[in-house]
Amino acid sequence: MNNKQPNRLIFEKSPYLLQHAYNPVNWYAWNDESLEEAQKKNRPIFLSVGYSSCYWCHVMERECFENEEIAKLLNEHFICIKVDREERTDIDRIYMTALQSMTGSGGWPMSLFLTPDLKPFYAATYIPPKAKYGRAGFEDVIYTINNLWRNKKNEIVESSNKIAEILNSRLSEFVKLRNIDESVLQKCFEQCEEYFDYENGGFGNGNKFPRTVIFDFLLSYYYSQKKLQALDIVTFSFKKMCKGGIFDHIGGGFHRYSVDRYWRVPHFEKMLYDQAQNSDILLDLYKITNDNFYLEFAKHTLNYVSDNLTDNNGGFYSAEDAESAVNSNYPEEKEEGFYYLWTLEEINKILKKKDADIFCYYFGIRFEGNTINDPHNVFKNKNVLYLANDIFDTSKHFGMSGGEVEISLTNSLNILNDVRNRRPKPFKDDKILTNWNSLMISAFCKAYQVTGNKKYLEKATNAAEFILNNLFKDNDNNLFHRFRDNEAKMDGTLEDYSFLIKSLIDLYESDFILKYLEKAIGLIKKAVDNFYDNENGGFYDNDINAKDLFITTKDSYDGAEPSGNSIMIQNLYRLGNILNDNNLIEKANKSLEYFYEQIYKSPFQSPRFVYDINYYLNPSMEILVTGDNNEQFTNNLVSQIHRKYLPFKTLIYANKDSEKIIGYLKNIVKDFDNTNVYICENFKCHLPVNNIEDLNKLLLK
Repeated sequence: MNNKQPNRLIFEKSPYLLQHAYNPVNWYAWNDESLEEAQKKNRPIFLSVGYSSCYWCHVMERECFENEEIAKLLNEHFICIKVDREERTDIDRIYMTALQSMTGSGGWPMSLFLTPDLKPFYAATYIPPKAKYGRAGFEDVIYTINNLWRNKKNEIVESSNKIAEILNSRLSEFVKLRNIDESVLQKCFEQCEEYFDYENGGFGNGNKFPRTVIFDFLLSYYYSQKKLQALDIVTFSFKKMCKGGIFDHIGGGFHRYSVDRYWRVPHFEKMLYDQAQNSDILLDLYKITNDNFYLEFAKHTLNYVSDNLTDNNGGFYSAEDAESAVNSNYPEEKEEGFYYLWTLEEINKILKKKDADIFCYYFGIRFEGNTINDPHNVFKNKNVLYLANDIFDTSKHFGMSGGEVEISLTNSLNILNDVRNRRPKPFKDDKILTNWNSLMISAFCKAYQVTGNKKYLEKATNAAEFILNNLFKDNDNNLFHRFRDNEAKMDGTLEDYSFLIKSLIDLYESDFILKYLEKAIGLIKKAVDNFYDNENGGFYDNDINAKDLFITTKDSYDGAEPSGNSIMIQNLYRLGNILNDNNLIEKANKSLEYFYEQIYKSPFQSPRFVYDINYYLNPSMEILVTGDNNEQFTNNLVSQIHRKYLPFKTLIYANKDSEKIIGYLKNIVKDFDNTNVYICENFKCHLPVNNIEDLNKLLLK
């Protein structure tokens, strides 16, 4: 690589862009220079969007972008722009919407051709160099598009304008056809039942993604409607996930998704947002069921993040790659999953015979390999660890006690972890993103609330302080999206504001430090100013004055992460209830009304919005705590509240300082010094209680 000349990406900070800095393609980043160059030369733009841990992005780079002939064609006829989807979520969202509209599907790498004014006219995902997999070859696509641009430019421009009009029409004015009611909750639950895989958990019969936004809704539905089937879907799915190969049984943490319906064989990248959201659901399941199974897997996941994705200054890194080098002497020669997979021969060499036999029985290790889905013949006789047999079956099979089997397995896992750590590690994307860090802060807050272990609170606090010190401008409440290599860059999007506000409220409810509540209040005011649609309701996903975007969106899809709007609506309700601010609550109501027709048509696509509707339909629960929060007696009562699953509550520490911000406290609380808990519904409060028995009675109501 050192003999190659770098392109412009060498000056970028994004690990994904830097991965392409030595391609022969004359890449630009998405900036004023590249967009002006397209206008100046009147050339179409080839836009390639991906991320550093994307397996098929790596494949397309090797096959196409390192191909000298293809690079020559691209450089001669197009302005080639490379975008890290995790840095520019706004660009990714807009062109993913275009890709899905034009082709009916989406994914990464995202490959689009645009007019110089940024409107798409051709869209695809992975494109092989020559025609295969039923896809056109990239060389053919380049020749065809260049020929069309030269000879039928006006038709291409007209087509791109029509596509832009269709995309813009999705931002139609507010139409109200029905009132918000419980029917959408029932409809969403029925769709969950329809798509649920009753044999393997999760939804659908193909690749399995842990789409936690659906599980979030189902738990809230179980809570409000006492529908046990909703809880069963979540518990069954997470048992299958945790026992499957999608969970890393040696190092902890979840891989992105499985390529089969059984959660067996994963795509091996690990994303920060999956660790955050899966931990969050696991902790909620522990609150509801008191089953240590869920708590232990949450702990393993959080430990993985602490050990592998945490910066020395407190922030959290974004991801680890699916691929890794087979041999450290040849770092460019990589295979997917190599770091995580084992042959039977390796296991037998590393472990003592009895331990190896137990391990292989428990984790389903086979001589021929157990990767049931290997379409590209990469895994061969290798094995992914999954729980093929439980402790009871294993102990029965070997005539041992369960305790003896657990000791053997623990010792074997530790030995294999040491061996694995000597392998070349997957590439780590060490950029720190405000939105994903905020999801992780919320997860660590919940872990502290559930366990009382202050190491989790410390992780949450350190990350919050990192964001506030490095990605937040205190003088005007502006956020940046990305931090890497001492540089904060990219204006914060709605997701950044939404997720950070939520995490700061969660942090306030964990340690009652008023600063975090004050920051959340300042940020929500800024978010309303920057993103809120005063006329119709709802929030734009990015600053409506952005000059490098050809449309502005209001996303209603809750996918791998919740949409910025669905979380912001929850924030409006939570802060509206904490502050008794009807203006915030009215904005939340107006936003739900704006999105309601879209949600009602397909609630399964917007389950976090349906969660918000559940919040809207239920009485608000305000819990006020007085007394010295450094005293154990007070903390015992707070811990009792934290360990209950109460999705629609707000928790307020009422003292003289918080009274300055929350004015109505003085109308409820007459004595701030002695420990009491006030349980209120819609600001109508029961008499205060100061013991766990009475508190539990009120919480159960």
